[in-house]
Parts: sequence; C-alpha cells; structure tokens
Amino acid sequence: MKLDSKIFDSIRVKRGSERVEETRHPRCEHPGCDRPGVYKAPKGRDREGEYFRFCVDHVREYNKSYNYFSGMQDDDVRSYQKDSLTGHRPTWKMGVNRQAADGPDGYDPRAHMRENAHRRNANVRRPRQRKLLALEKRSLDVLNLPETARGEEIKARYKELVKLNHPDANGGDRSCEDRLREIIHAYNVLKKAGFL
Repeated sequence: MKLDSKIFDSIRVKRGSERVEETRHPRCEHPGCDRPGVYKAPKGRDREGEYFRFCVDHVREYNKSYNYFSGMQDDDVRSYQKDSLTGHRPTWKMGVNRQAADGPDGYDPRAHMRENAHRRNANVRRPRQRKLLALEKRSLDVLNLPETARGEEIKARYKELVKLNHPDANGGDRSCEDRLREIIHAYNVLKKAGFL
C-alpha cells in the first residue's frame, strides 16, 4: 500500500474529529488528563457495576495496582476463594442436613432414586416377538395353543394329540385320519418356522 497515492489525497477529514471523540466519551478521570476516557476500570469490591473512565495509559497504570482483596482480612480472603470454587452457592457434605433434605413431609431422596431405578428396569425393552404369519397362526390353532407357545410346549401338545387321534388308539377307526393329518402338517409348519 502506497501512502502517497492519489486515493489517499482525496480523503477528507473533518476538522474537530478530536472534539467528536471527546463528546462521545467522557474525559479521563485521572487528575490532570484531558484525553477521552474510553476504557472502564472497576471502582472496587463493594462497588460492583461502578467504573472509572480512563484513557489507555491511565487504565494500564490503574490495572497494575488494582487489588480486589485490598482491605480484607486473610481469613476473609481464604473464605472468599473457597466459596468461589462452588460459585458462591451453599453446599453441604453427603449425609449432613439429612432432615433438612428430607423436608417436613418426610421426602426421602434415596427412595425417589430407587423408584426411578425400578421404573427404568420396568421399561427395559423386551425382545420383540415377530409377527406370526397366517399359516403359523392356523397351525397353532390346530394344536389349540396360544401365539406365545414355543419348543417343549408345542412338542408335548403334538404328542398328546397324535396319541388321541392315531387309528391304533381308536381301534382302527378311520374317522380321525383327517384330523391326524392336520396335526402332523401343523407340527411340520411350526418346526420349519423355527418354533421348536
């Protein structure tokens, strides 16, 4: 960038721009300084939210000598520093103030935590059972079993129904033959579907 270019020659500066700066900012509060007080500096510990207005040189000088704890006893400084660890909020040790924590109505926070734990355990996802196909549902109906039946329950019912409907158990009566075929077919369908 060249400072002697034609572009910089055409820039106009208002006269009295220093006065505009002074009217926008109050004067520096340092004794004997006439410059604008652009920078804020805190007034002290018991005067939060109040500030001195200084120029850049005097704010640097003020910040070097500023001490928030000036005038405080050593015990007060230690107490303030300890309280600042918790954001100056009240705290207590575990197990202390139990009656105050329980409250007048006997509220026990540990019982509340136990209730939450039981509720979470109750809401644990149970494994989803797959939706039964129409043929599987019909096969369970043939065996007179609920939709939740699995493994040993199906085998036991199958054996029971075969013994009842087998021609040897009926003295050679062929009227139960169709029912026996339905039972065997239903058992095979459930076996192939993985119910056993």
